[in-house]
Amino acid sequence: EVQLQASGGGLVQAGGSLRLSCATSGFTFDYYAVGWFRQAPGKERDGVSCFSSSDESTYYKDSVKGRFTISRDNAKNMVYLQMNSLKPEDTAVYYCAGGLGGSCNAQILEDYFGSWGQGTQVTVSS
Repeated sequence: EVQLQASGGGLVQAGGSLRLSCATSGFTFDYYAVGWFRQAPGKERDGVSCFSSSDESTYYKDSVKGRFTISRDNAKNMVYLQMNSLKPEDTAVYYCAGGLGGSCNAQILEDYFGSWGQGTQVTVSS
């Protein structure tokens, strides 16, 4: 059974940093892309970043480029999202997701991801 569990959210001041973690089980990164999505209050869920296993590429939403970094630890089956220089507009519930097939692209579409973990709240105060 494919499972993902996100953690690491919290309250941080603008300019601060957080690292989100996603514990995964039931699949290997060789065949699955992994990604991070977020949903702000009153808005649709949106792709933030993804790691394409098919070509080892990483992709980021324009608004987080240069501030966020996605990584994975194959030995620990963990996926991370390091978030620096946080802004109030980064406030959202963040979700990690896995996609069989191993591919994602710069659009970071939910369509590529069929397995989802529960969200973790990130709140950035101004």
